[in-house]
Amino acid sequence: MTNAYDEECLQTFLDNQLQLFPEPVADSIEEAEFFLEDCLAVVCEDQKELLEYMEDNMDIAGLSEEEVLESPEVFALSKGRYLLVEG
Repeated sequence: MTNAYDEECLQTFLDNQLQLFPEPVADSIEEAEFFLEDCLAVVCEDQKELLEYMEDNMDIAGLSEEEVLESPEVFALSKGRYLLVEG
């Protein structure tokens, strides 16, 4: 798990931010990076790491794995990685 955001993380968040927020919070890659740093978003290397992080830091009791992965805070990236943005 890391707080380093590569180009894919930033672009994915920028393109899909409305899944989590009612209006855009960033209009550029730079704004997206600042926003993700500010809210301490994390990049998980795989589904297992994401689920462990969410179990430790969020209330996901009673949710299925599928429901967790489909939650608005979770942004799927390539190579099985996930960006988690706590809105």
